[in-house]
Amino acid sequence: MKRKSDPRHLKRVAIMQDLFSWQFKKTQKVTLKIRPIVARLPKIDKLIKKSAPDRPISEINRIDLAILRLAVFEIILNKGVPPKVAIDEAIELGKEYGSDSSASFINGALGKLLEMEDIQT
Repeated sequence: MKRKSDPRHLKRVAIMQDLFSWQFKKTQKVTLKIRPIVARLPKIDKLIKKSAPDRPISEINRIDLAILRLAVFEIILNKGVPPKVAIDEAIELGKEYGSDSSASFINGALGKLLEMEDIQT
């Protein structure tokens, strides 16, 4: 059973928080933690648009968007993280930091992403 004190979970929380705050001040310096994600943002956002076509990026809750960006990066671009782990972590972050519907929205979008990209969990 994982705990909230798990260093990997805490690292994801810090990255998600940096991504969230960066969305409000894109002129601020990009931290080392989020630099690889921000550098690939066009590709990541394109995948999010495809996996959640009924919600434009501009209409996605900003905390959900930060969580999705982190998860998509881990699933598609950072092959060292198993997709099942990245999705589970994203859902947990949605429950912890998002709204009541965040976890189900994140789960649905990432599930569709796995189907579209034909990724094995």
